[in-house]
Amino acid sequence: MSNTPSIELCGHKVGPGQRLFVIAGPDSIESEEMALRHAHLLKGITARLGVPYAFKCSYDKANRTSGKSFRGPGLKEGLRILDRIRREVGVPVLTDVHETSHVGPAAEVVDIIQIPAFLCRQTDLVEAVARSGKGVNLKKGQFVAPKDIVHSAKKAVEAGNPNILVTERGSSFGYNNLVVDMRGFAQMREAGLVVCMDATHAVQLPSSSDGKTGGERRFVSLLARSAAAAGIDALFTEVHEDPDRALCDGPCSLNPQMFEDVVRDVLSIRRALGHEAS
Repeated sequence: MSNTPSIELCGHKVGPGQRLFVIAGPDSIESEEMALRHAHLLKGITARLGVPYAFKCSYDKANRTSGKSFRGPGLKEGLRILDRIRREVGVPVLTDVHETSHVGPAAEVVDIIQIPAFLCRQTDLVEAVARSGKGVNLKKGQFVAPKDIVHSAKKAVEAGNPNILVTERGSSFGYNNLVVDMRGFAQMREAGLVVCMDATHAVQLPSSSDGKTGGERRFVSLLARSAAAAGIDALFTEVHEDPDRALCDGPCSLNPQMFEDVVRDVLSIRRALGHEAS
């Protein structure tokens, strides 16, 4: 794999020397109106900041801690909503898939397909997503070393898709905790990977809250700024208009003002260090 990568996502070049690519949205589709409202809001913020943007939302949260937790509207209804957002709001859309049977339907609607962290080593899923021809957001598993995620990325590239974004979201650190090793960004870049920081999932406290995942929202900005200094190419955050009432990952999510502040800080650091395209 090339040591000077540049990939294309939603018509934008992403990689060293390019503009920061931003992925943001609520963790899950809570309702059609809610998803549309957030897409409009985030489109406005990212346009104001001058960053290329993809709206992220899940139609099914298949890896919840408890079987009683909210999962979303499901494949058919969720993709209908995402298609409406893409057409009416005019933003590229990203969603995650958990089964190979979902890849085809998702590829008909979205611009980027995400492979969840827990599934990053599932060869059939990685290859199916890559063969879809859509951009690929490969989440690095909490159990995978930075230098080892290159093997999963190679599966996608060898399936014929060069547009692979690898996203760091923290590594398991004992029970109910994650840690982000900033050296990993350099290691992944040295391996020829275009890298993204998921600053909100990185502050999760997995399964720490009586059948629910907790989180430490106050550290999102710190991790995002640190990752910006380490040289990320893209930033991923979950944003909810009222995080404390979110049906999924509320403790990790940013409200819109926090999101805008975090992106501004990341852009400032990238410019100061010469990472941001003029």
